[in-house]
Amino acid sequence: MSQLIIPYMLKPHILPPLTKSLSEAPEKDLPGEERRNQHVFYRYEWIHGHNPNIISFILTMNAEPLMQKTERTDLSDSVREELMNRYRTVRSFTEELTSPLETEDYVIQVAEHTSPAKWHLAHTSWFFETFLLAKEKPGYQSLHPQYSYLFNSYYLQTGVPHCRARRGNISRPTVREVFEYRASVDRHVLELIEQSNKDRFSDIASIIKIGLNHEQQHQELLLTDLKFMFAQNPLYPVYRKAERPRIHSIPEHDWISFDEGIYHVGHSGNGFGYDNEFPRHKTYLHSFQIASRLVTNGEYMEFIEDGGYDEPRWWLEEGYSAVGKEGWESPLYWTRKEGEWHYFTLGGLEKVDPGEPVCHVSYFEADAFARWAGCRLPTEQEWEIAAGDFTGEGNFVEKGYRQPMALRTSGAGANQMYGDVWEWTGSPYTPYPGYEPLPGALGEYNGKFMCNQYVLRGGSCATSRAHIRRTYRNFFYPDKRWQFMGIRLAR
Repeated sequence: MSQLIIPYMLKPHILPPLTKSLSEAPEKDLPGEERRNQHVFYRYEWIHGHNPNIISFILTMNAEPLMQKTERTDLSDSVREELMNRYRTVRSFTEELTSPLETEDYVIQVAEHTSPAKWHLAHTSWFFETFLLAKEKPGYQSLHPQYSYLFNSYYLQTGVPHCRARRGNISRPTVREVFEYRASVDRHVLELIEQSNKDRFSDIASIIKIGLNHEQQHQELLLTDLKFMFAQNPLYPVYRKAERPRIHSIPEHDWISFDEGIYHVGHSGNGFGYDNEFPRHKTYLHSFQIASRLVTNGEYMEFIEDGGYDEPRWWLEEGYSAVGKEGWESPLYWTRKEGEWHYFTLGGLEKVDPGEPVCHVSYFEADAFARWAGCRLPTEQEWEIAAGDFTGEGNFVEKGYRQPMALRTSGAGANQMYGDVWEWTGSPYTPYPGYEPLPGALGEYNGKFMCNQYVLRGGSCATSRAHIRRTYRNFFYPDKRWQFMGIRLAR
């Protein structure tokens, strides 16, 4: 499959030659006629799904040259089949995640920042329908004209969406009808792949790749929203049991040292990336040390037992206010039973495993713990330098545990950098030097969120292995806890 290069560091009218990387972009404009001969043109726009912290794309063909492909896709049967198989794999995994649910589980929405499972299933289908089928399939008609209203999230340029806080109020379409909607969209998308001619196939493949990345984001949100929903039930319902290895002795904390100097961070331009990962740039770092593993539940218990939640000197003012206002005494989903800490997992209520990485903590809690421990949180630049290249290894959603795992053995360098938990950094979510949001929805849907949020890195046990990379910048408000969020120390 061809790779996408997204030249966020370039002004819309400056384009590199089709076969070159972003680092080789020309300094001057190419003549218009020459550009038309050398480039495949796309307009793309940033959009966000039902969670404003999760970002995806829209592609619009035959417009300004804002996105380029490294090469035209060779239109062979194997290429078509590869794309069809990839589409089937991602779409079927979403439905596999809902297989343990009863009908009643699909509809409930317990907070504005979460969405019902039924809505996730429909919204990810709406994405393909709106940005692919409606544009590329002549005469295409949705199963219901109101689906474009009900299952839109924040894509205002496609129409006014239904109120986010009221998604759980909608009993119709039924769950069965939503699955029929998905099947209809799947059938049309697969037909489009199979029947598209050579001139359109590459464009269609690009849109599908964006849609599949969008769907993987919603797979993680689906799991975390379900966990939040089930946790409100005093029966502690089980989503799915999964036996995890129990580790009785974990490696001690060690410190990995890095020299001061000038480092390169950000996306290199090879492969898929979001605009907030660009441009790749130099940054100066003082010498620092980063912990060899994640903070564990047992270590966090020591903070609780030492009165950490009651001692204002460890907390930012806004964080300590949240402790009082929200009644925080422990991470989200923790509860005391018969004098022992338990936590709710997607496998039901369990006794807290002291060796597993602590998760479901806010930035405020992570920062307070680090202060209490005499350390700090790493900056996102430090994290990226320490992480090393992503090799595909880690505790991701594909493993099926849906819970952070205790570290069995400690290898060279920093461990658990990918998977298990999203790691809070001490870095506010701000643009990189030279970042310029592109016109239209790109600037509206990504750049406008660069305020009052903090960056997390590394992915979690609910993230797809195929969706993470070293430069990926997740971001949430500092009081949020319902994602799989954890702590790594630095100093």
